[in-house]
Amino acid sequence: QRRGRQARSAVGLAAALAAALLLALPPVGRGPAGGTRPAEETIEQVWPTAQRAEIPANLADGPAYSPGYFLDVRESIGTAPSPDGRFLRLVHRAADGTVRELRRLPADDSPQFGGFTRSGNAFAWAETTSDEQGTGRTELWWIDLAAGGPARRVTADTGAIAFVDSQYDMVIEGGRLHWVAAAPQDRTATEIRSVPLAGGRVSVRTEPGAWVRSAWPWLVSAGSGETGPVRLRNLEERKILDVPAGGTELVRCSPSWCRVLVLGGDGPGRIELMRPDGSQRRRVASGDATAALVDVAVEDRFEVLSLADAQVGATGSLRLRLYDLRQDRTVTVAEGVGTVLCRGGVLWWSTGDIDATTWHTLDLRSLA
Repeated sequence: QRRGRQARSAVGLAAALAAALLLALPPVGRGPAGGTRPAEETIEQVWPTAQRAEIPANLADGPAYSPGYFLDVRESIGTAPSPDGRFLRLVHRAADGTVRELRRLPADDSPQFGGFTRSGNAFAWAETTSDEQGTGRTELWWIDLAAGGPARRVTADTGAIAFVDSQYDMVIEGGRLHWVAAAPQDRTATEIRSVPLAGGRVSVRTEPGAWVRSAWPWLVSAGSGETGPVRLRNLEERKILDVPAGGTELVRCSPSWCRVLVLGGDGPGRIELMRPDGSQRRRVASGDATAALVDVAVEDRFEVLSLADAQVGATGSLRLRLYDLRQDRTVTVAEGVGTVLCRGGVLWWSTGDIDATTWHTLDLRSLA
């Protein structure tokens, strides 16, 4: 019965988070129907020494590989089916393409790997499976990247764990793994959970409201302004910051910057960035662009944007752009882009189609 209440709470919190994310990202629009698109600066022009790479989408044994975290522009950890399709594998893919299997889960159990996070040589993740009745079970695991030993389970006591596809869904800090879960009560509340990486008792603290993890030691309210005030909570200093937002604005924040979607009357709105106290506000993009990531201003510097291109819109491909807060400029990263993700300072995206896909990486920390 308790598991059922947890499941319902998780669904409720997940619904709130999903609504927040949808409202925080403006609708993708179309570019001009005709004419010549104005020239834009490219990564090669602005940052010619940027660290970049291209990675084939398939492993040497055949199956397609989906990166979950890049340790640098060539080395990564991600997932791929086994060649016979019976398992989903979590693998460490080295810069030279060699693969080490870390974990495998039966494909019949609807496996998922996520929550990837790193601190030094410690790398952790969550793995979820479902039984025949559809009941999910999540466990947290970690490895020491330097030691090269087997993966070790941290805990199966995760609560109704809640992820929003942020690089901060799980955080390693002070030798502990931190995450949030929906409280089992029939009310909107969030469990702040942590456990030693070496294993042990899970610490649980309940906070009223719907919260998601952000950069340590912050939480961010999950409402994005449509169900209440936007707030930041510092877990170490026990303080709350209220973020100013107007009635026609939807806001999502990091501890350093907030993304503001200013809704338009009859047409597209615009994206702006500001500090959580409302200062240093500036326009980033018009309503034909959309935020490509959940996380706001990654590396406290870059807002990652995507734009549907009228010339390739029929295929659903996007133009990927970076707005640089430091230089107040927008730079084109790539055209014909599909999936876009960013973790640990490395941005990556896919190009091509299901039959011929390539992964591309860009280390944002190398952009001087």
